[in-house]
This record gives sequence, C-alpha cells and structure tokens, in this order.
Amino acid sequence: MDYRNLTTLCLLSVSTILASCKRMDHDMKEVLVEYPAAYVVNGADASVSVINLASNEVSETLKLDSWRAIVKWPHHIYASPVTNELSIAVPGRDLSAGHEGSMVNIKGMVMVLDANKGIVIKDVQLLAMNHNAVFSPDGKEIWTSQMEMDGKILVYDARTYKLKNTVRVGKDPAEVTFSADGSKAYVANGSSDDVSVINPTTKTIIATIPVGDEPVAAWIGYDNKMYVDNEDGETVSVIDVQTNTVMQTIALGFMPGSVAYHRGKDELWVTDPNNGKVHFWLKSPATGLWNRAGSFEAAMGAHAIAYTRDGAIAYVTNQEANSVSVIRVADHSKIKDIPVGKKPNGIVIKN
Repeated sequence: MDYRNLTTLCLLSVSTILASCKRMDHDMKEVLVEYPAAYVVNGADASVSVINLASNEVSETLKLDSWRAIVKWPHHIYASPVTNELSIAVPGRDLSAGHEGSMVNIKGMVMVLDANKGIVIKDVQLLAMNHNAVFSPDGKEIWTSQMEMDGKILVYDARTYKLKNTVRVGKDPAEVTFSADGSKAYVANGSSDDVSVINPTTKTIIATIPVGDEPVAAWIGYDNKMYVDNEDGETVSVIDVQTNTVMQTIALGFMPGSVAYHRGKDELWVTDPNNGKVHFWLKSPATGLWNRAGSFEAAMGAHAIAYTRDGAIAYVTNQEANSVSVIRVADHSKIKDIPVGKKPNGIVIKN
C-alpha cells in the first residue's frame, strides 16, 4: 500500500469536511430583504429578528453562526454607510443588567452580515470582549473596543478585515461612536469615567473628557453634541463637539439604557430599563439646556432606540420583555409591542 497516497487522501478528506462545515455554518438560510426593515439583535438567542416596517411584524429570524466559535451574547448592531453590510459585536457575556463585573478571559467577536441576504459574511475573533463594532463614516473601516484595563480600540479594514491600527484609550472602553460630521470618534471608558476623543484620520487622541460614573457610550446628536449615558452615575453628560467639553450634566434618577436625540422634534430620549419607560427632555430656547418634559411606556428592560428616516416612528428594544415597542413620535403613544427573540438589545433601521 502506498501510505503517502493514503496520507494525502486522508488530509484531503479532512480538508473537505472542514470546508463543508464552514460552508454549512456560514450558508445560513438565505433570505431576501428588499423592504425597509429594522434589524434587532437577540442576545440570548444569538439571532437577529428582521422587522418589516410596513407591517410591523417579524418577517425573518436570522441565526448567527460561526464555524470557529460559539456565538455568545451578540450585542449592538450598526449599518455600513456605503454597502448593505451590518456589523455586530459579540462580547461573549450578558450585558443586559449592566456593565460591571469581571471581563477577564472573555473573548469577543465582530460579525459582518449581508443585510439583504441575511447571511454571515465574516467573523473576526478578538482577544478580549467588545461592546460594539461600528463602520467608519466613509465605510472603509470597522472600529471595535477591547474591554480591558489596558483599553484599546481596534481598527479593521472593512474589505480585507485586516487589523490596520490599534489606539490606546482609557480603562474598560465600551461603545465607540462617531460625531454626526464624522470628524471625531468617541470612546466611553467605563472604569476611567471619561471619554477619549480620536481623530479618525490620524488615529490619535485629541482630547480626554471627564464625565460621570461608568460611562457606556457617547450617543450621536445632530446638534453638534454627543450624549454620554453614565450608568452608575445615573446621569447624561452633554459634550460639545467643537470644544470637547461637557456643557451640561443631566440628572436622571434612574440607570440609563441608552440615549437617542430626535433632530426633527429636538427631543432627547433616554431609556429606563428597570421601569420599562422612555423619558424625554426638551431644550430651553433661552439657555440651550435640557429640561425634563415627561415619560412614556415601552416595556421592561427598555434599551436601544431607533427612529425611522422620516422621524415619525421609533422602535425600542425591551430586553426583559423580549419585545420591540413601536412608538408614535408625535404624541409618544405606543402603537404595539412586537415579540422578537430573547433579550433583544441592539437595533438598526435600513430604509
């Protein structure tokens, strides 16, 4: 018997099996999403619910699979500004009750999906857990955090998925976001209680801004502001994009889930997970400062908010209720609750 041929045959067989497994895991049920839709990440199910915005019903449920690792607790989701791709961070840990606790030896992942076909294009393994993965304003890069005491931001090429840059930031960085004009990137450093401001072109730190206790994200405002939800401090820090300073600290009286600025109504919405509500603030014409105006019902575990392009409807994910609340923005009334997967958190709308 020619053992060399046998060895070669065995190696080819193993390669074929591995290749088949890879294709099976990545060739999820292909769908066709050619309608305005909201994509909701279900953390406990490791899936994405696709909501048809015309019917406000779940039209597809996409299972997140990786041939290299178990997909545990996918979190936030973002859309590319230039392609039909979606980016999802997979921290590997349940963050629905807050962001404190040990993160040592937990590895994260970045997943890239085809929004139209509903299939995984790529998964990138990370050495530490991450909070989100966001496309750069030009769509050429994907930025993600490494939630370690020696915090860093990893910048990947959005086409080749090769690591391009590593930017050192504060302790336990969570969400990385960009200003509305794309001129600055913001990183909320949970254990440093500050926000690192990065020049997206040079990848250098241009400012470090002290904020409240346990900041999670600097959410985008279309009023030249960024809004930082300080989880343990129960406040929102309002950052002026031009001056890199905090111009107002809003006392909430509850632990925030996330913050969303509505530019059409000039309202600031903050989710209240423990009470299943959304609170909103109005800006004073005289001072430019935010004043509490009221609240309305979503459901338990209210977390992320997404507005439709025309600003008429908002969608709120409810992590404990396993639902998405559909809210009429004009009068803050709830239209319905849409059942989705378990522990829904991140949401993005593609019109």
